[in-house]
Amino acid sequence: MSNLNFHHLRYFWAVAREGNLTRAAERLNVSQSAVSVQIKKLEEHLGHALFDRSGRQLQLTDAGRVTLDYSDAIFDLGRELAGALDGHTQEAKRMLRVGVLSTLSRNFQIGFLAPLLNRPAIRVSVRSGPLEDSLERLEAHRLDVVLTNVVPARTEGSSWVTHTIDEQPVSLIGRPRARRPRSLSRLLTEEALVVPSPESSIRSGLDALLIQLDVKPVIAAEIDDMAMLRLFARSHDGLSVIPPIVVRDELADGSLVEVMRLPELVEAFSAVTMPRRSPNPLLMDLLIRARKKAGADSYTG
Repeated sequence: MSNLNFHHLRYFWAVAREGNLTRAAERLNVSQSAVSVQIKKLEEHLGHALFDRSGRQLQLTDAGRVTLDYSDAIFDLGRELAGALDGHTQEAKRMLRVGVLSTLSRNFQIGFLAPLLNRPAIRVSVRSGPLEDSLERLEAHRLDVVLTNVVPARTEGSSWVTHTIDEQPVSLIGRPRARRPRSLSRLLTEEALVVPSPESSIRSGLDALLIQLDVKPVIAAEIDDMAMLRLFARSHDGLSVIPPIVVRDELADGSLVEVMRLPELVEAFSAVTMPRRSPNPLLMDLLIRARKKAGADSYTG
């Protein structure tokens, strides 16, 4: 296959983004027929139809959706190149593309991205999904960073770098009610527990702690999503094994209380990046801020 014609790709990208041939032609300041010809040439070059044509409606085919993902990355990199060469200032229009593990704490996500919010010159794109999909997008330069609480396994061909940016304590959290003072072993034995799923790092630490204490808990539910675990903590009569940061609003308003901190049990949060000659300065600033914050304090509930 000969080299890709980026002029053809630009026409396709405009139509895919506008969803309409007329609007795309107006945006490109060319005729509709010229746009149609360029897209047809791109389809012939790629060997796939990129649009399903039904009357005036244009719908992306599977090949079209893949092409659009790559087009987004290509033109984002083009803008990044122009910005780097033009010496754009910190106030210039920039974008940070973030992938997040779909089960990751929303409070942590907001806390990490907070320095970029409410800044009109900055645009943040957040895409949640399975870790494997996010890493694929990272390696294809369609994301700048992936946030996760699961450290991805490195393989011989993987080139990403994992930065540990925070560690949060894990506690027994419950609704406020009269509880007699008890040891950790008694709490774990006598209270029904809502716990993270076996795949999580928190659960691994919890299971090790249970073995050390030689206790067999009553597990009422296993949850793999922090947002759902938060909801269970608010409605469950027993105790939930959860980082206080996940339910900090409920702890603040008194609808939940921290019954006991679990010793030496933490949830680690990581940022996964790709080595780049010109790293996104927005990302570098966030990583520095996160490390400083993690070193200066921790959430106490």
